[in-house]
Amino acid sequence: MAQLPTRISLPLADEAATSALARRLAPHLRRGDVVTLPGDLGAGKTSFARAVIRALSGEEVEVPSPTFTLVQTYDTDAGTIWHFDLYRLSGPDEVVELGWEEAADGIALVEWPERLGPLTPPDRLELALRMAGTADARRAELKGHGTWAARLAGMALP
Repeated sequence: MAQLPTRISLPLADEAATSALARRLAPHLRRGDVVTLPGDLGAGKTSFARAVIRALSGEEVEVPSPTFTLVQTYDTDAGTIWHFDLYRLSGPDEVVELGWEEAADGIALVEWPERLGPLTPPDRLELALRMAGTADARRAELKGHGTWAARLAGMALP
C-alpha cells in the first residue's frame, strides 16, 4: 500500500527565512532527488533554489535565474544540481530536450513543475511557495510524495 503524502506548512517572514529553510533542507538532498517548486510569480522559487545550490556547493557561487537559459547545472559534492525554470515551455517534450533524463543522476530543482506533465516523478519533494499577507511574507507548503513522504516526516523542521 502506497504511503500518503506527508505535508508540512511553514510561515516564512521574509527572503532570509526562505533561505534558512533551503539551508535546512539541502543536507537531506541526494542524487536522484527531485524538488518541485510550484508557486506564484515572485514567490521566491529562485531564491529558494539559489540558497540550496549555495548550501550544497559550500561557497558563494553565482546562481543566475534560469528564466532565459531554461536550465543551469552546478557540480557539487552531493552531485550535479540541475536547476530548471520551465515557465516559458509549453510541455513535457520540451523538457526532455533540456536534458531531463541526464538530470536523474543528479539533484533536480524544478520551477514551474506543472510543465512536466507525465514526466513528474512519483518520488519527489514538492515545495510550494505562496504570498502570505505582507509584501515579504511567504508560506511554504511542503509535500513529500512516494519515498519523500517518510523522509519529510523524519525531518526536524521549524
